[in-house]
Amino acid sequence: MRQPRSVAVRLIGAVAASALAAGTAAGCSGQNQVPSIGYAVDAVIASYNGGSTLGASSGSAAVFQRVLTGFFYTGPDGQQVADTDFGTAKEVPGESQTIQYRLNPDGVYSDGVPTSCDDLVLTWAAHSGRFTKPDGGSLFDAADTAGYADIERVECQPGSKDATVVFRPDRRFGPWRELFTAGEVMPAHVAARVASVPNVVSAVQSGDLGAVQRLADFWNTGWTIGAEKLDLSRFPSSGPYRIESFSAKDGLVLIANERWWGNKAETGRIVVFDKTADLKTKVADNAVSVVDVGANSVPDLDLGGFSAKTVPGRGAEQLVLATDGVFGSVEARRAFALCVPRQALFDTLGKAADVPATGLGAGPLNSRTTQQDSLFYAATTGAAERYRGSDIRAATATLASARAANPTIRIGYVAPDERRAKTVQMIAEACKPAGIGVVDAGAPDFRPGQLAEGRVDAVLTSTAGAPGPAGSLTGVAATSALRTGNGLNFGRFGNGRYDAITDQLAADDNSAAQLGLLTEAENLLWSEMPSIPLFATPRTIAFGDGLRNGVAGPTQGGTGWNMDRWVLRR
Repeated sequence: MRQPRSVAVRLIGAVAASALAAGTAAGCSGQNQVPSIGYAVDAVIASYNGGSTLGASSGSAAVFQRVLTGFFYTGPDGQQVADTDFGTAKEVPGESQTIQYRLNPDGVYSDGVPTSCDDLVLTWAAHSGRFTKPDGGSLFDAADTAGYADIERVECQPGSKDATVVFRPDRRFGPWRELFTAGEVMPAHVAARVASVPNVVSAVQSGDLGAVQRLADFWNTGWTIGAEKLDLSRFPSSGPYRIESFSAKDGLVLIANERWWGNKAETGRIVVFDKTADLKTKVADNAVSVVDVGANSVPDLDLGGFSAKTVPGRGAEQLVLATDGVFGSVEARRAFALCVPRQALFDTLGKAADVPATGLGAGPLNSRTTQQDSLFYAATTGAAERYRGSDIRAATATLASARAANPTIRIGYVAPDERRAKTVQMIAEACKPAGIGVVDAGAPDFRPGQLAEGRVDAVLTSTAGAPGPAGSLTGVAATSALRTGNGLNFGRFGNGRYDAITDQLAADDNSAAQLGLLTEAENLLWSEMPSIPLFATPRTIAFGDGLRNGVAGPTQGGTGWNMDRWVLRR
C-alpha cells in the first residue's frame, strides 16, 4: 500500500492546499485517458545526481523525485514525507544518535539489480567530506555535507537491505529526515561497474583512496545529462518512472518502470520540458498539461484552458554575491545592498495572486534562514529594516568607505527569464545614482558556479542556486549554501561563527535556543552580506483541463512530486 502518498495528501499545508489542486476523477464518464502528459518546469535538466552541486543547483529534485526514490521526499508544502515504498527509517536509542534504515525487500532497480545499503554507503561517502584531495578539497563535488559530515560510520554488509547509521558521539543532527532522500540515493552498482571498483562498501570502509577516487570521478560527472545521447545503462530507476530518452528538442521522456514494486504509475508516459525549451510554444501546441514556472518568467504565456494560480514558493529569490573582486570588501557588498530596492521589487515582481497579511509572501523576504510563516521570523529579522528600500545617500557613503569608485556589478541568471531581466533592470536604475553600474549577464547556459570563476559578480537565483523550484520547510539547503566549503556556497563566503551556529541549530531543538541562534545568524548575515534576500519566489502553477490528481508543489520537489498519480482525460 502506498501509505506515503496518502499521508502526503492529508499533510498538504495551507500554501499548497490554498494554491491549486486539479480536479478529482468524478464526472469523467465518456472521457478517455490520455496516455502521455507534458510537464513544463523551469528547472534545468543537467544531472541525474541530485546530490551533486550541479544536480542540486539545476533543480533536479523537481524532475527526478519519482525516478530516484529515497527514504523521504519533499511534499507539496516543503515537508519531508516518509516513502515506505523505498524503505523505513527510525531513530533508535543509543549512546550516540543512531538511525536504523531498512530497504524494502522488494526494491530493485529497473536494470534488475536490487537496492541495497551499498547505495547508502556511497551517498554518505560522497557527502561526508572525509575523502579529500591533497589540497584539502573534497574528492566528491557534493552539494552539501550537512548531517552527513556528522556521521561516524554506516554499518552495512555489502548487498544487504539493512544499514545502521551512527553519528559521532559529540554530534546530533535534528533534521535527519533530510538524509538519504529522493533524488540523492544513487545506484552504487553503476558507479562500481564504471569505476572498476569490485566492492563499494569495502572501498569506503577501508579508506581505499584509489578506489574512492575512481568512484568520485564517476559520481561527479558520470550522471551528467547534456547534448550527448544517454547511455541508459548508467541511469537505472528506483521509482515508478524510468528514463526512456532525452533531447533538447523532445524533452525528457519518462515511462512507467516495469520493475517498480509499488503502486504503478497512473499514466504510462510523462514528457518533461525544462527551462531551456520554448515553453510558450509547447503550451500553445497543447504539448503540456502541467505548468510549474516562476511567475512572469515566460512572457505572454497563454494559460487559457488551464486552471492556474500564482502562489508564493518556499524558494528565496535572492542575489548571491561574490566575496572577492568588486565585492572583496564587506563595505562594497553593503553599499550594493543599500541601493537594491527590495520593497519596490516585491511590490512590482514578487507578489503572488493573493498577498497574505502575514506569512509566506506577505512582503519582502528579510531572512535567509527562516521561513516567513515561522513563529521565529518576525523576532529574528530586525537587521533587515535598514535594507528595505533604495537608500542612495547611505549607499554612496558606504561605497566611499570601501574605496571602490564607480563599480560595475555583473548579475548572472539562467535566461530567458522575463521577471529576472526586469529585476536586474530595476536594480540598475535604482543603483545608478549611487555610482554603481549594473550589467545584465543572464545567459541560457549560465551556471551559478560562474560566480566562483569570476565571470559574474552576483547570481540572481532561488535557494541553493536553483533556477526554478526550490526551498523546503527545514531550510537545510538554504543554510548549507552559506556554510564554509560547501558545494552550494557559490560566493565562497566563510564565517566560522556562522558555521558553528548552523551546527547548534541542527542539534538543539529548544525554542529559546533556536530563537537566539537564528537572531544571531541573521544579524551576522546582514552585517557580512554574502547574499541579499528579495522575496519568496512567486510560482505560477497550472493544470490543463481534464488533468486529475495534480497538487501544486511550490518547493524544491516541484509540482511533479506526485506525477505518478496524474491522470489526463479528454
